[in-house]
Amino acid sequence: MEFVEQLLNSLGGLVITYGLKLLVALVVLTVGLKLIKLFPKCFEKSKGYQRMDPSVQSFANSATKLALKVILFVTVAAIMGIPMTSFITVLGTFGVALGLALQGGLSNVASGIMILIFNPFAVGETIDNHQDSGVVTEITLFHTVVTTFDKRRVIIPNSKLTSETVINLSREPIRRCDMVFSTSYDDDITKTLELLTEIATSHPNVHKDPAPFVRLTEMAASSLNYTVRVWCDAADYWNIKFDITESVKRAFDENNISIPYNQMDVHIKQ
Repeated sequence: MEFVEQLLNSLGGLVITYGLKLLVALVVLTVGLKLIKLFPKCFEKSKGYQRMDPSVQSFANSATKLALKVILFVTVAAIMGIPMTSFITVLGTFGVALGLALQGGLSNVASGIMILIFNPFAVGETIDNHQDSGVVTEITLFHTVVTTFDKRRVIIPNSKLTSETVINLSREPIRRCDMVFSTSYDDDITKTLELLTEIATSHPNVHKDPAPFVRLTEMAASSLNYTVRVWCDAADYWNIKFDITESVKRAFDENNISIPYNQMDVHIKQ
């Protein structure tokens, strides 16, 4: 009977001791997670954050959240009475195993750091990775977010952006717009060159220096191909391309210059 009473007393003491620790740990965990969610809003209002480059801001947010969560879980473990030496050993072993299992994720983190250091592109710039093109809206710890021109949100792993070719369409203020127009072999070359030159030089947003390039560049199987190259501000690129294309079609129609279909001459031998 005395043994049972001693056992119950011991169990009661353990429940009280560890129950209180568990309760405190749960409270700290719950409050801590809520504070971590609120932290970015406070962090973004600081002067230091406002001075950061937008690319660094999104990366710093994701990295800070991860670091705070790790600190929170270590604190909860300490409240529970888990020895820090043992906990750190287990955490280190778990970290090695997790690192081997998540090599791709760690590669994305390293690639994100490389993007921030070497700055091949930044938030707000337009990039093209030969699959998707759009404006960079976020650079986080593991991925980069690109909003395409038709408003699709594309999530690209950072490692993919550092291991493959990426075209930055915003970094240079001036771009060259290349266009090719085809006419029939029966149409006058001189007249065609005059029309294309007039259209290219008369556009108000085309740069005068370097001067537009207009030449007959290919005698193809079904057509004569003329290359038109003009220089312009990067922001005017697409408007100029569309304007000149439309103007060429109208000018060709007005001057009876034909745009041929693909054709093939067939010779029948008797």
